[in-house]
Amino acid sequence: MNEIFTIQNIIFYLLIINIIGFAVMGIDKRRAKMMEWRIPEKYLFLITLFGGGIGTITGMYTFRHKTKKKYFTIGLPAILIIEVISVIFFIIG
Repeated sequence: MNEIFTIQNIIFYLLIINIIGFAVMGIDKRRAKMMEWRIPEKYLFLITLFGGGIGTITGMYTFRHKTKKKYFTIGLPAILIIEVISVIFFIIG
């Protein structure tokens, strides 16, 4: 039986979720400038929580979006750091 959680699939998932995270930050910034309906902040955090931390943080600084909100400038990196540490402990065993 083929395994779902192969290294290739995990890398592919992380690539996609980070592209989505980056894009969502750009889309939300554009919508903010145009005074349109915004993406709820909880979704930005959820994308980060599901492995998109690099993408959302890169998008945050690339588009200069949410950089004045401490819970984003501290919260998103904190989530990413906790995830990385968790993966390291999981691998080490």
